[in-house]
Amino acid sequence: MTEQAQTVAQGPALSQMVDQLTSFDGPPEQFLRHLLQVQCRVGGAAGGAILRPSDAQQPEVLAVYPPVDGEATPPLWLAQAASAFARVIAEGQSIEVPLRREDELYGQPAREHLVMLPMRSRDAIRGAAVFFIAATDADVVAHARQRLELTISLLSLYEMRLTLQMRTNDMQRLRTALEVLAAVNNTRRARAAAMAICNEISARWSAQRVSLGFLHGRYVKLKSISHTEKFTRKMKLVQDIESTMEECYDQDVEIIHPAADQAPYVSRAADRLATQHGPSAICSLPLRRDGEPDAVLTVEWAPDQPVDLGQIETLRLTCDLCTPRLVELHEHDRWIGARAAAGSRKVMAGIVGPRHTWAKVTAIAAALVLAFLIFAKGPDRIEAPFVLRATNLRVIPAPFNGFLDEVHVKLNESVKEGEVLATLESKELRLRRSDLLAEQASFATQADMAERDLDSSKVQINRLEAERIAAQVALIDYQLSRTQLTAPIDGVVLSTGDIEKKEGMPVETGDVLFEIAPLVELHAELAVPDDRIADMDSLELMGGELASVSHPGVYIPFRVERIHPVAEQIDQRNVFTVRVKLLIEKMDERAQWLRPGMEGVAKVENGRKPYIRLWTRKLVNWIRMKLWI
Repeated sequence: MTEQAQTVAQGPALSQMVDQLTSFDGPPEQFLRHLLQVQCRVGGAAGGAILRPSDAQQPEVLAVYPPVDGEATPPLWLAQAASAFARVIAEGQSIEVPLRREDELYGQPAREHLVMLPMRSRDAIRGAAVFFIAATDADVVAHARQRLELTISLLSLYEMRLTLQMRTNDMQRLRTALEVLAAVNNTRRARAAAMAICNEISARWSAQRVSLGFLHGRYVKLKSISHTEKFTRKMKLVQDIESTMEECYDQDVEIIHPAADQAPYVSRAADRLATQHGPSAICSLPLRRDGEPDAVLTVEWAPDQPVDLGQIETLRLTCDLCTPRLVELHEHDRWIGARAAAGSRKVMAGIVGPRHTWAKVTAIAAALVLAFLIFAKGPDRIEAPFVLRATNLRVIPAPFNGFLDEVHVKLNESVKEGEVLATLESKELRLRRSDLLAEQASFATQADMAERDLDSSKVQINRLEAERIAAQVALIDYQLSRTQLTAPIDGVVLSTGDIEKKEGMPVETGDVLFEIAPLVELHAELAVPDDRIADMDSLELMGGELASVSHPGVYIPFRVERIHPVAEQIDQRNVFTVRVKLLIEKMDERAQWLRPGMEGVAKVENGRKPYIRLWTRKLVNWIRMKLWI
């Protein structure tokens, strides 16, 4: 063995080095350096390197033994190995490359050789191991080559062990995530589920505090804190945690504090939380569903407790598995209005886009409503109160002063023309008539006696007195003929003025005793406000419907007849009385309940106008009056 090989062979026993290599679980860079050291010991090589293809023309050097400092010049054999790298990749088998120096004679055997072994991965060649052997004898080089080929399997063994370890770690992470998911699934309410995941993560990751917040409108609202039953949003801690969550939500990335120097995210809120409520290490993870963040989980550790990448990956897996259940419970526990709004927003987001959805929907809805108000037309109705009146109302008053003897009809009773309604006392009139007739006969006798005595003056006086008494008798006869009050027309007794209680009591001339009218001839008087009277310009074309308070579901058509030219003041409002004719012939038997004096609301049809004019008429008129425009 040469001096270089003897130098390589110095150090720990080879078997010990192989045992250490077979159980090595460090990073691949260290394993490759140890592998080259063992291979050089086994093959008696003075140096070795592992190369792999790269995008550049020269292969990439993964490891070199003995190590070369960054500023030192690589050995010459390494450069020669790079030139022969393409050959071993192309042939796919081990090769020996002799190295000749300039001072060697022609025909003399090479004193240095390169042994290049292909490194396979299933069916592909992914690199090559190069070893520098300072030997002249070809048998020594071949023997070294055979021994080096046996050591190539050590790399595959390490890869299998590394793969097994990675799978074991992945299974452990999956187990941890599934255990947390099982704890979340054991709950049926959103608050309990949020508390369960916070407490589980706090216990399994030895965290100081774990917080969970959900998106509420445009902000993230804290839902639960580990091992904390009650908290208020006015607390400074809660506000800082929500700021940290919103920072994570807005960037939609995992935020770790302390952050690396070249971290592609902003962590000012996390830094403030760690400074004011720590010190602590913080990791905030967005909880996504369908690629969109719906919540944020923030985990805080003690600063002396390092958090490795494996823990972050396990946290990420746990969040991905628990997010659907957490979001489902959160949405289910909201009141029905919030769920309806969220569902509507989701539908609208698919139409107008996920950003500023409500603003877009509001703008579109406002444009559609405005277009509808401008271009769509609705019926313009002039609303006014009304009172039903009898068109042919007859009043029966007391014809003279006397006493009411008997009443023959009652209120709301139908009567025929000529039917006796009531009778006045006539006994006093008849007695007075008899007295006047006797007095008249006396004056007639005296006139005859004066005529016989040829006293013309007494004759004239007595005859005049007889004529005066005759006139009084005629008046009494007329009053006797009026003692029976009869119906002038066919109709219904609308009012009796409590006459039934006045039997035997005196009445005076002109006292209203009865009101009679036929109910088939009714009209209504509308009190139209003065601000709408100008719209009623075409009476012959105007009509509408009215409904009384007693039967609000029955609408009776009418036609406008005339408008009173002078305004009246009713209930401190200026109104115009508009008389309308009821088109009762168009109604069915349900209109038989109509009675004079009934009140209700009438609506006069005034064509069709745009809705914006109908709904803003009063406002526009008020503004025009105030601004005088």
